[in-house]
Amino acid sequence: MNLKLNYFVLLSVLVCLSCASVKKEPKARNITHSFITDNPITSNSHAATLVELKPNELMAAWFGGKYEGAKDVGIYYSTYKKKTWSTPKNLIKPLITAQGDTLPCWNPVLFKSQSQCLYLFYKVGKNPREWFGAMITSKDNGVTWSNPKYLPKDILGPIKNKPIETTLGVILCGSSTESIKDDQWRVHVEVYIEATDTWEKIGIQDKKGFDIIQPTFLVHSNNTIQMLSRSKHNKLITSWSDDNGKNWSRTDTIDVVNSNSGIDALTLNKGSFLLVNNPLPKGKDWFNGRNVLDVEYSKDGVHWSKLFDLENQNEGEFSYPAIIKTSDNKIHVLYTYNRVYIKHVAFDLF
Repeated sequence: MNLKLNYFVLLSVLVCLSCASVKKEPKARNITHSFITDNPITSNSHAATLVELKPNELMAAWFGGKYEGAKDVGIYYSTYKKKTWSTPKNLIKPLITAQGDTLPCWNPVLFKSQSQCLYLFYKVGKNPREWFGAMITSKDNGVTWSNPKYLPKDILGPIKNKPIETTLGVILCGSSTESIKDDQWRVHVEVYIEATDTWEKIGIQDKKGFDIIQPTFLVHSNNTIQMLSRSKHNKLITSWSDDNGKNWSRTDTIDVVNSNSGIDALTLNKGSFLLVNNPLPKGKDWFNGRNVLDVEYSKDGVHWSKLFDLENQNEGEFSYPAIIKTSDNKIHVLYTYNRVYIKHVAFDLF
């Protein structure tokens, strides 16, 4: 009997230890909501990006003008200090070509490298099928900027979401193209080498020919990186690299519904991830399904569960999120609010 009792006690202890080791899903706490400005200086605002300049200081940028693709669309920015956003200012004006045409700006992406260089990547062109890549840099956290530099032919830079720095000075950018003739969407990766100011383009193995754009990255280990992409297929599409971004394969759907709208994701640690997503199927019009925007959590990048809704309304467009974690472990999200405002939501995870 003593042996049986000891066995039972030992088994109970092992079960309890096993249960305790299972990661609990975190909870979002201290959620705050605000607009970068209640009085936008353009009638249309979209595609925000976000970066931490230094502890408790952020910078946001987005494109704004009369409407998306209008000839007055430029890049605007605001900084966040002491929990207050500064009055937005214009940073980049539309490009006036040598032929006298005016080309609008699109999809800014902020990124600060380990070398403390602050980048603002953006696109210029009549539309996403004909645009080209550009960037400016700052060595003083955005107080002053370089002149615009246009990227090499066939290089677009990060198309919507923040890059990752895989090793010192090696910046991995998720990019994509939308073809003119048949509107094919295709994802690729662009690697920027700071030391040589050079770019390399890397293809994605996609045997099923998915129509995908605007990838975001999740880092699983020192070598394994996952990509999540927006698609025309009502689901997010994933691809994987097992050599730190040099080669990409295993491109397939995952069971996360998306309304053909932009996403962004965040690696909390290796084995814990957040996703901001419009979790409804696409509708007849491009804006259908963008009336709900949520934050989702995963331990493997494949299976996701909702943490909470950022927006859940009968009508509206809440889209194109950007998500970062700051040095104080707070999570910050920006997104388009009805094409008029850029909304900021911050929260803690426990």
